[in-house]
Amino acid sequence: MTDDDAGLWIREYHPATPGSVQLVCLPHAGGSASYYFPVSRALAPEVEVLAIQYPGRQDRRHEPLVRDLPELARRVHAVLRPRTDRPLALFGHSMGASLAFEVARLLEHEDGVTPAVVFASGRRAPSRVRDERVHQLDDRGLIADVRRLSGTEGGLLGDDEVLRMILPAIRADYTAAETYRYVPGPPLSAPITAFTGESDSKATVDEVRSWQDHTTGPFDLHTYSGGHFFLNRHQAAVLTIIRTQLAAVRAGSRTA
Repeated sequence: MTDDDAGLWIREYHPATPGSVQLVCLPHAGGSASYYFPVSRALAPEVEVLAIQYPGRQDRRHEPLVRDLPELARRVHAVLRPRTDRPLALFGHSMGASLAFEVARLLEHEDGVTPAVVFASGRRAPSRVRDERVHQLDDRGLIADVRRLSGTEGGLLGDDEVLRMILPAIRADYTAAETYRYVPGPPLSAPITAFTGESDSKATVDEVRSWQDHTTGPFDLHTYSGGHFFLNRHQAAVLTIIRTQLAAVRAGSRTA
């Protein structure tokens, strides 16, 4: 198998109606494709959810980790290229939102393919830079930050065996997210819909609003109570918006 084999990267949990809009879901730092199993279940069969599995976790845990976000974007882009014959949207939370943006840029600028929508969740706009160095902390400091954000169940972080398995992937992802720097270029043509928690310490509402500067298309911003993982509490509301927007995409593709 080669690194761009779709069987390595893409997880499809539920069958979809032929011709459905594809929603590519990109995990947060330390996350895995299975985080999006409930999303797939909720949106099927009208939407075909493609959850991306990064190297270094779960069934890919023995593969080399990727610590550079643009490199990760190039690999994901290579996997998605053969699937651009029908509408494709991107959803990313936290680091996954930055990754979705870079994948969308590659699709537009290298392939001439405009994603149906880019959904950016829990992440400041690419042009809004912070000097973050959590990835340089020792294991205890890194674990403390993950626990603070409530991105991983506390029980998992208390299990030494599980912790040894997932901590390298968490550190690699933090490195990719915190060292990522936006390279100025043309804005996307794809619409961007952003979601954020009102008390997210990783992304203020103002920083998230700046996603509007990265598209010439429509922009929507939706705020919710909660912090970085507001999605866990507001999944139904977020999925309603995604379902509505992708239904409009599918209706438009039928009449085009």
